[in-house]
Amino acid sequence: MAKLWGGRFDGKNEAWIDAFGASIPFDQQLAKQDITGSLAHVNMLGKTGIITKEEAQQISAGLKILAKKAANHELVFTIENEDIHLNLEKMLHDEIGPVAGKLHTARSRNDQVATDMHLYLKEHIHEIIEKVQHFRTVLVDKAEEHVETIMPGYTHLQHAQPISFGHHLMAYYGMLTRDQARLEESIKRVDISPLGCAALAGTTFPIDRQMTADELGFADLYMNSLDGVSDRDFILEFLSNSSILMMHLSRFCEEIILWCSHEFKFVELTDTFSTGSSIMPQKKNPDMAELIRGKSGRVFGDLIGLLTVIKGLPLAYNKDLQEDKEGMFDTVHTVATSLDIMAGMIATMKVNTQTMHDATEKDFSNATELADYLATKGIPFRQAHEIVGKLVLSCTQKGIYLQDVPLEEYQAINPVIEADIYDTLASKTAVIRRHSLGGTGFDQVKKQIQLAKEKLQEKRLSNG
Repeated sequence: MAKLWGGRFDGKNEAWIDAFGASIPFDQQLAKQDITGSLAHVNMLGKTGIITKEEAQQISAGLKILAKKAANHELVFTIENEDIHLNLEKMLHDEIGPVAGKLHTARSRNDQVATDMHLYLKEHIHEIIEKVQHFRTVLVDKAEEHVETIMPGYTHLQHAQPISFGHHLMAYYGMLTRDQARLEESIKRVDISPLGCAALAGTTFPIDRQMTADELGFADLYMNSLDGVSDRDFILEFLSNSSILMMHLSRFCEEIILWCSHEFKFVELTDTFSTGSSIMPQKKNPDMAELIRGKSGRVFGDLIGLLTVIKGLPLAYNKDLQEDKEGMFDTVHTVATSLDIMAGMIATMKVNTQTMHDATEKDFSNATELADYLATKGIPFRQAHEIVGKLVLSCTQKGIYLQDVPLEEYQAINPVIEADIYDTLASKTAVIRRHSLGGTGFDQVKKQIQLAKEKLQEKRLSNG
């Protein structure tokens, strides 16, 4: 089969080399975007008189037939035509004859593929933003259920201070809020049209780039044709933002996996988000959380892969840039699916509130409360810290906890200690008292949740 670009060549094609160079196995995902871009391009060609209106109408009609077939998954792609552009051009030729060859007037595959990817990513970033928004809502709802659920707060994976489980969940809400803001802000760099930049230098034909940009819904145009065909920053930024997002999901999954363990027993996932063992009948594994934790590495790899491809490329287009698509497709799918799984997993997760609370009563996470108590009695905090540290050492040697120490022993340490120390040492009291702005006190967590609800509602209204 003769190549559409084959006029310069007279050698025989080697099938295995064609297969190595072909991108159609993956870039067929751009069929809708490629046809959309071609419709805008041919409409412009007709209106500017570069081709006749009749030719433009004929080509447009053929493209619409292909669009319908694409929507019904009826298009058959071939390696021989190597990429989505040449496959569709061949199909268009089969539909309407030689006039199909005029579609490529004043255009190159270089600006064509760049346009396709801008259109693809613009659509899918909006979809991912909607999924992030939904997951943020799930987190707020779950946090509201557990404002007064007490759990150990950790540093170095050691019990540090008791906190509200709602407060813990709202920390992830904050991360996802920043993730959404990064994705939203990046749209302005996706929403730029490269169509009309041609191969690298623009074209001699009297095209109207603003017309095609408007028809395709782009907010801006590349003002430098070299930049327009070689820029992949918008994909790199998406991959970077997605990597940060997946890192946040992975951190959350790590905690869920720990919380599901026999040692913690803080939460239980529903059967939908768990699997069993082929040999150990008692097992209920948090496999969906583990998969998301693992898939974060795949998204990181997509980012590093494209950075590596681009880092040494001279301007403008190089065949290396064929490697820009698979990672983008993979990340879109991975992030979208991971967000759906996370939202469902957290929404249905059973929280063992009593187990969480009990874990704060048999530890020394209330040591800071005792130090703060002594400080309120006039003892310098650094001295109070030393007093409590020695007392904790004594308790560990005796196998007891701070709330088990008799009052007379406390008063022997320092007479300023009174009977109210036991209320101070209670984990619930410790949480309630931390009502500084952004703290874990119940009143502050409720404020976080209320503010989050208002922000989410504003976003829903602004999105119509």
